[in-house]
Amino acid sequence: MNLEQTFIKDLVILTPRIFEDERGYFFEAYNQAKFNTNGIKYQFIQDNQSFSKRGVIRGLHLQINPYAQAKLVRVLEGEILDVAVDLRKNSPTYGQHVSVVLSASNKKQLMVPHGFAHGFSVLSETASVLYKVDQLYHKESERGIRYDDPTLEIDWQLNPDEVIVSEKDLILPSFNEIDWSFE
Repeated sequence: MNLEQTFIKDLVILTPRIFEDERGYFFEAYNQAKFNTNGIKYQFIQDNQSFSKRGVIRGLHLQINPYAQAKLVRVLEGEILDVAVDLRKNSPTYGQHVSVVLSASNKKQLMVPHGFAHGFSVLSETASVLYKVDQLYHKESERGIRYDDPTLEIDWQLNPDEVIVSEKDLILPSFNEIDWSFE
């Protein structure tokens, strides 16, 4: 497995080693021992899966401490633009984001550590996304930031007329309105 450190510390893109032959392919999507060897030491306790159609933007979502979630995100079908925003107040990249295309064909994964808001847009006709988390959902700790926040300037790689966002995500605060952060 190849680990690519992004310009934001601790935010890592993983590309598996794929074994292909006439039957198809095989790869390890997750190997705790290899992750630990490479400094990724989360204890994942739940897998979540979503299915969405083109134009859907989910996010930007997170949970605050002590229920913050680390996420290991990958795509089973289709293609998404996966986005993580650094919300660690003492980080030199606070308020900056990384975007990466994850797809069923490139098999890349994004390791989103604690202290980040996360979201994605669906670039293909449909997409199935699977992600591991290291904390259970905790409603009272749930937070978010508007996907179209002008301070963050995220290019979701969609035309404005095709964007589909839940009512819940449309009422999220802007980046400048958040009253919580990670130290």
